[in-house]
Amino acid sequence: MHITSKRTYKIETLGCKLNFSETATIGKLLGEHGYSCAPDEAVPDVCIVNTCSVTELADRKCRQHIRSLVKRYPDALMVVTGCYAQLKSREVAELPGVDIVLGSEQKLDIATYVDRWFDNHEQAVAVSQLKDIKRFAPSCERGDRTRYWLKVQDGCDYYCSYCTIPMARGRSRSGTIDSLLAQARQVAEEGGKEIVITGVNIGDFGKNTGERLIDLLRAFDQITQIERYRISSIEPDLLTDEIIDFCAQSRAFMPHFHIPLQCGSNEVLRLMRRHYDRELFAQKVNRCRELMPDCFIGVDVMVGSRGETDELFAESYEFIKSLDLQHLHVFPYSERPGTMALRIPYIVDQRAKQQRAARMIALSDAKQREFISRYLGTTRQVLLEQRHGNAPMHGFTDNYIRVNVTPDEALVNRVVPVRLLSINDDLTVDAEVQIHKM
Repeated sequence: MHITSKRTYKIETLGCKLNFSETATIGKLLGEHGYSCAPDEAVPDVCIVNTCSVTELADRKCRQHIRSLVKRYPDALMVVTGCYAQLKSREVAELPGVDIVLGSEQKLDIATYVDRWFDNHEQAVAVSQLKDIKRFAPSCERGDRTRYWLKVQDGCDYYCSYCTIPMARGRSRSGTIDSLLAQARQVAEEGGKEIVITGVNIGDFGKNTGERLIDLLRAFDQITQIERYRISSIEPDLLTDEIIDFCAQSRAFMPHFHIPLQCGSNEVLRLMRRHYDRELFAQKVNRCRELMPDCFIGVDVMVGSRGETDELFAESYEFIKSLDLQHLHVFPYSERPGTMALRIPYIVDQRAKQQRAARMIALSDAKQREFISRYLGTTRQVLLEQRHGNAPMHGFTDNYIRVNVTPDEALVNRVVPVRLLSINDDLTVDAEVQIHKM
């Protein structure tokens, strides 16, 4: 029996969609202990920051965010969890105003730690060793949109040379297909129309359960109340032909993939300890394009990593330019303590990183604009989302083109035919709904 509380909480989330999904679980756990979400302008009793630590910039943003909240709510209990808390717990605990620091394994116990603090007002730092991070915490988040983010997997066994995520998230582990189907059915009961499948390394799904990702996808496709599914990101070596073939003919999986590349040079991929070469990556892209000609393909690209000489960057740029991709998520390499990349001698200076990032972003914009142009004048199916303030309603086509339409509350959370008219500077598309008002 949980003690009823009249206290309120506020949760701030930084980083990936997986973090946002887990934040929903944190809120649910606090609710079970009697805490309620504070209204936007109210002063909360508890502040929680769910942090990211993918780069040094992410760490700095976390520190700034924590300090800002402490200044804004000096009397609130300050709780910090997430990847930054897991990797640098002592640093976080020494920030003025921080009362509780919880690692990845302790997220599930956050309400208990909050209850305990209100009993004794003693700072608590609870962070498990990497080998002890074993629990899979189910989570599914809606936020204020019509899409839901459903976590199916956590952790990573890959240990790429530049990455600290395995140290922050632990070994690969998943929910069971039955438990995840139950969550998807709950989304359907709530009226959700689209689920984005999230995780740290989704393609590794089922290592601890003996199940396979393809079987999960097939099972999801049978829940007919859900009209759309998207896979948030999947490693190229784990994006099997079987998965591509299934998505191409499935009822509800959209023609949309996000496939991390990181670099288009085989030498740099080797230094990164990635599990594929650029030839395999090109093969996956070409198969997606062959079976799903309208497919939107986004990729992660890191620039300026250790070992990336000018020549190797040029090789990477030309390879990426040659592929029929639609969007590049570009980020400069960031030194991370404890990673194997620190042993690589060639260091790229900050100015060169910024120049390379700018070139890749310009390439991304050109590719995305060209892709959108193919569909101007055509009609695509769009899931329309709730408008904010006086802004137009927006939504995404099946192949992930963001459109703006004239607001009509009757169309919120409906998949409707929309005619694409013109491209804006921000690469959104002004469009016109092609149905009569209900």
